[in-house]
Amino acid sequence: MNLLLHLSDVGVATMLDVLPIVLILAFFQIVVIRKKPANLQRIVTGFLYVLLGLTLFLVGLQEALFPIGETMAKQLTDPAFLGIEAASADWRDYGWVYAFAFAIGFATTIAEPALMAVAVKASQVSGGAISVWGLRITVALGVAVGVSLGTFRIVTGTPLHWYIIAGYAALILQTWRAVRVAGSIVPLAYDSGGVTTSTVTVPLVTALGLGLASTIPGRSPVIDGFGLIAFASLFPMISVLGYAELSAWKKKRRKRNAPNNNGSEQ
Repeated sequence: MNLLLHLSDVGVATMLDVLPIVLILAFFQIVVIRKKPANLQRIVTGFLYVLLGLTLFLVGLQEALFPIGETMAKQLTDPAFLGIEAASADWRDYGWVYAFAFAIGFATTIAEPALMAVAVKASQVSGGAISVWGLRITVALGVAVGVSLGTFRIVTGTPLHWYIIAGYAALILQTWRAVRVAGSIVPLAYDSGGVTTSTVTVPLVTALGLGLASTIPGRSPVIDGFGLIAFASLFPMISVLGYAELSAWKKKRRKRNAPNNNGSEQ
């Protein structure tokens, strides 16, 4: 009974959140375009599916994903698990935390629906030059490294802006280099940073950061608990541009070696 009441409350709240989108679409369709949309029944059915899916997803976040992230953070930082005294712990004692952050960052990004959609479209418009799985794995590795580095920042208590400034400085340098060797990949790389912070990644990563900041001595959930999403947005851009530069370098090297190979065969 409590679950049904919770579902109904979340459903009403979701309906109110989606209502402005419906009103804007209806206004432009009726007042501006002045034309009845095709397949109106399918559109209405689709909105109902969206409402149902969002409701179930939000309830799932509250009941499972947030608690899982916080629970894993608490268990992995428990002095009894680490086999140390809480007061004597330093950053080297939290190896399992970094490993878990890397794994969860990679897994959630691979499962991210927004990234799947972007990867499929990128493959289609590039004629298959951009591999769906190649892009997804590259982005996922970037998120994994970023989230793992973000947990290291929480453990050590170092300022967030140091990492962000250094990361964006490296990104600007990469962008300048990539424009000359693989300029077409730059917009896709920047979009890849945005699509990673979506429905699957954000809840677990946020819960992990808050859980770590709540359990590690001397850390504040308000000051140290947030910031992992910034890492999850930044490092995929770096990884995609790095992959593009590496591919361009390999292609250039093959072209340079091709005449030598032909000459040796003759």
